[in-house]
Amino acid sequence: MEKLEILEILNDWNYWNKELPPTIPRDYYDKKITSYLENDEIIVLKGIRRCGKSTLLINQIKQLLKNGVNKNDILFVNLEDPRFTNHLSVELLGRIKDVYLEFLNPQGKPYIFLDEIQNIPFWEKWVNKEYELGLSRISITGSNSSMLSSEIASTLSGRYLSIEVFPLGFDEFLRFKGLHVSTKLDFVDKKIELNRAFEEYRQFGAFPKVLAYKEAEKKELLTTYKDSILLKDIVARYQLKNITTLEEISAFLLANSGIIQSTSKIKNNFKISFDMARDYVEYLKNAYMIHELKKFDYSLKKQNLNDKKYYSADLGLSNLYRVANLKNRGNDLETIVAIELLRRGFELYYYKTASNHEIDFVVVKDNTIVKLIQVSSSLSDEKTKKRELEVFEKTRRELSLGDVACLVISEEKSENITYDGLEVMVLNVLEWLVLGN
Repeated sequence: MEKLEILEILNDWNYWNKELPPTIPRDYYDKKITSYLENDEIIVLKGIRRCGKSTLLINQIKQLLKNGVNKNDILFVNLEDPRFTNHLSVELLGRIKDVYLEFLNPQGKPYIFLDEIQNIPFWEKWVNKEYELGLSRISITGSNSSMLSSEIASTLSGRYLSIEVFPLGFDEFLRFKGLHVSTKLDFVDKKIELNRAFEEYRQFGAFPKVLAYKEAEKKELLTTYKDSILLKDIVARYQLKNITTLEEISAFLLANSGIIQSTSKIKNNFKISFDMARDYVEYLKNAYMIHELKKFDYSLKKQNLNDKKYYSADLGLSNLYRVANLKNRGNDLETIVAIELLRRGFELYYYKTASNHEIDFVVVKDNTIVKLIQVSSSLSDEKTKKRELEVFEKTRRELSLGDVACLVISEEKSENITYDGLEVMVLNVLEWLVLGN
């Protein structure tokens, strides 16, 4: 590419001669990225396409400018700009930096933000060179976990800090809607607005841009997101020919979020080979479209052999494939809780007792089981209450957990209850999402 052509593209995406666009802070990520930047390591933001990674880079640019960094010392590169399409290579990265240095003449060590880095083959070699020689401060985003993990592990091991980005948590969703709840009094005072927002969150999901669209247009935008993920992050990357089967498997797993599945079941349902079923599920995981939970076992070998649970990354995507149905509500609540726990940095498993009773979440932090969680819309029915609560003691006994905390997240009021001598905390799902616990 010619110098002026590259400069034109860079000028379109950078803010050297124009104001930065308005954005809404995402405090959890913004603070973490800022602290990581101070360590001068490579920062990797990974997550599903359109979850807001690029905007987090913009937020970081704003923070740098606020801290006195000169605009010319910051370079933002959108590697999905169609003008780059036929030139995606390590050589292009070098060419971009050369043009930037020549025309912007940064005075300090530049901050370089590379958006959707997976589009560049062998990108990690160029990034590693910049890091090792101390030439740039590098932040990257990517939408394919397989690409990032394999290439980072081989070349960038020990040189980077990674952050997984999710679509908006419910607390962020409220902030994007201008609804601020920080205390229990706010929570009580705004209960009607919170309930209305939660139904929107459950129906249309939490991709940031979807919030700005009218209800009639949200589904159309979500469909474009789904197509883009399947085509760009899976079909193109893995050069798949059987696109219809990929679409069908993605629809099946998204619509049945939170249901235990096996590769053999998927193989039989879609009349495909075991290897194809396994690979297609892996591709969906790599694109962050679904999240996998293993059955907890102290044996890693058994964990890998047991059936898995798959959760949709966003209920807006799930609802593209489903007719509104009250029967989905329990699974929707479970999905929301699963994604929120992952967003908070916990490692998750499900568990089945010897008598085949299921615990929704075995919650692990720093290699220690810290909580057992059940999700149930209501405990008012005695049969449901018995099913949801009696499994706690069985699980604690079988896993030798002692007095680990037991929690039920529901749509009922928060309270502490005693069941068969066991203390259980019941937390209202909105209170848990907004105020935390």
